[in-house]
Parts: sequence; C-alpha cells; structure tokens
Amino acid sequence: MSRRPHALPRIAAGAAALALVGCGGSGSPEPSSTGGSSTSSTSSSPSGSSDGGATTEAQADSCVTDVREAMTPTQQAGQLLMAAMNPGPVTGLDGPVSDQGLGSMLYLGGWQGSQTVAAASEHLQQMAPTVDGTKVGMIVSADQEGGEVQQLTGAGFSSMPSGLQQAQLPDLRSAAKGWGGELAAAGVNVNLAPVADTVPTAIGQANDPIGQWGRQYGSTPEAAGAGALAFARGMQDAGVEPTVKHFPGIGRITGNTDLTTEGITDTEMTTDDSHLQAFETVIDGGTKIVMIGSARYAKIDPGTPAVFSDRIIEGMLRQDLGFDGVVITDDVGTAAAVQATPVAERATKFIAAGGDIVLTVEPEQVPTMTSAIIERAKGDEAFAEKVEESVTRVLTLKEEMGLLDCG
Repeated sequence: MSRRPHALPRIAAGAAALALVGCGGSGSPEPSSTGGSSTSSTSSSPSGSSDGGATTEAQADSCVTDVREAMTPTQQAGQLLMAAMNPGPVTGLDGPVSDQGLGSMLYLGGWQGSQTVAAASEHLQQMAPTVDGTKVGMIVSADQEGGEVQQLTGAGFSSMPSGLQQAQLPDLRSAAKGWGGELAAAGVNVNLAPVADTVPTAIGQANDPIGQWGRQYGSTPEAAGAGALAFARGMQDAGVEPTVKHFPGIGRITGNTDLTTEGITDTEMTTDDSHLQAFETVIDGGTKIVMIGSARYAKIDPGTPAVFSDRIIEGMLRQDLGFDGVVITDDVGTAAAVQATPVAERATKFIAAGGDIVLTVEPEQVPTMTSAIIERAKGDEAFAEKVEESVTRVLTLKEEMGLLDCG
C-alpha cells in the first residue's frame, strides 16, 4: 500500500495513493544484518513450520473448524474482507461489521493520538461477533511503515524514519519492537508493513510507488530482505503481526498502481527471479501475512494484475515458496490498476486465485463484495472450497493471534 498520509487533508487523491501501494525463525540461518539490524533468533516462531502456517482441513484444529462450520455464509464471507476507516466516530464501520460480518479493518487517513485509536480499537473488538459461544476478534490494522507512510501519528506514536533510513539503524529489530509496542498499546494487532520490494539503483526514484519515497531497505534482494526481516521480527516481538509486501515485487515499475495504468508492467520478473529472495527471507523468518500487489508481469501472466493471478498466488507464492499463511490484496477499492474489473469480481477473482483477505478503502463496497462471494460459492463447488480454505487460514491466524479462543 502506498498512500501518503500526511498529505491527505491537502491532496486527497495523490495522498491516499502512497500509503497503500504497492498493508520466528524457521530453522534457516538469518541473512546478514542491514545497517546493523539485529539478527537475534528469539523472535516469535512461525505456526509450526516454515511455510507461514498450517491451515489445511487436516491440520486445522477443532476450534477453527467448529467456528467456521457454525458461521453463516455472510459471516464466512465477511472474514475475507478488510475495509478502511477514516478518522471520525468509532462507529464508522458498525454497519459492515454487523450486517456483513466484516472481519478486518484498516486505519487510514492520518489518525491522531494513541488514545483516539485505542478507543476505536476497543469499540471494534466489542462489535466483533460471537459464533457458537466463541468470540471472533477483529484484525485491526494500520499502514505504519515509516517515512511518508505512517497512518498513525501524534501523541503515543513515534515519528518513524523511511525504509532506507531504517536500514542504517544499529538495531532495526529493537527499534521496530518499540514502534510495534506503540501499535499494540493502541489496539492495533497487524501492521501492513514491511516493504520487501527491491528497487535497483538504475531505477531509483523513477520507481514512483517505492523508490521515490525511500520506502525500500536497499537496492539488492539481500539488503531488502535483511531490513524487512528485522522490521518484521521486531513487530512480532511486540505482539503485532507484520505483512510483507508487495509480492512478487514492484521495484522495477515506474507507475503507481493506485493512480495509473501506465508504467505498471514489470517486463523482467520471472518465476525464479532474484527479487523474490527478499520475500522468501521474510517468509522463512516466520511472517504469516503476505500482501499481493496490483502490478502486471509480462513474463509470468501477461495482462493480469497480480492480485487476480493464480500463477502468482497459487503458483509462485504458495507452491514455489511454500507459503500457506494469509494472503491479502493491496487496495482494490479505488486503485487504478483494477478499475476495469467490476467491484464484485475484484473479490471473487482474488479468492479464486488463492488469496484470502480483500482490502478495500471504500467500506461502501463491502456489501457488494460479500454478496458476490456468497453467490459464486452457491453455484461453483471449486470456488466454495477456496472460500472454505481461506476462512480456515484467516481463523487459524486469528487463533494464533489470540483473537479466537474456544476455551
């Protein structure tokens, strides 16, 4: 996600577009530290394996299975959606939560002050449903990278440096733990960061979504992966789940997928590209959530945005990298890259491609997306199975986060 929070009040369209683009050890050795980033191995462990979490029917525990089976179709569909909430009343998402079972949200628009955010977070968790006697908590997220992408500011939130600056810190993991602690204190349990995109030196600031703002941790996959891993583990140390983005990488494009359809095709990326190494590093390090970008990849799935590509999600991410955690979209609510696709299909195409949580910055789209998921599942057995798998992965993640407890 790449929207520019601090500019939102002044230039709403361009600002909203920077914060959203492209938001424990696995036994493998950690990469060399970037800028002195800590490489201690005492991070939160992955969910039992290096693939980011076991969520098949055979592996899902009884609590997850029982809750999933007790959910209505609407509640199941709602678990697969995330909607943004702009500053204002804490009741801003009450409709989607109550009526469509919305299971995840994102603070967007430049929220001010930890107490304000904490009050909203508490209300959201109170609104979350109880299913068959079990409270199903809400994923409460923020886009808190640092630099130009910091949605939560003011009292209780540090001013965070950009990715390039973070890479120079003597102990990035420790710094990230501190920033994560601020999020946790405000009731935020997921951070839609870090960026693992590699921006080659030859492109640099000509890369509008990442390089222009210094959001990357380096110009090589090794540096990008080391910085992103240190940040991710620091977040986990604080009890906040990180989200590595924007798979499979948007460091070579020039256009911002939120704002334009020009310059958003990577003509070099392949299925065994070196830029994938940075994502593999963070996934092997225990990250449980991956965000898919909306760019296009000419040598992989020409003409198809990554968020709708089973070759990228099922093939490259789940099969090649062995990731079985939760996959979330970059914003598909207003992003220019997906505007040619009807709102309903933005949800169903992503889930059909192997994704789990559809992120929209337009809460008004939630009813349309919910209905589309339910209706397609009724008449498409293969899609219904995809929905079940995705709900299982989301509920498994929530259980691991302490948001689902059957007692």
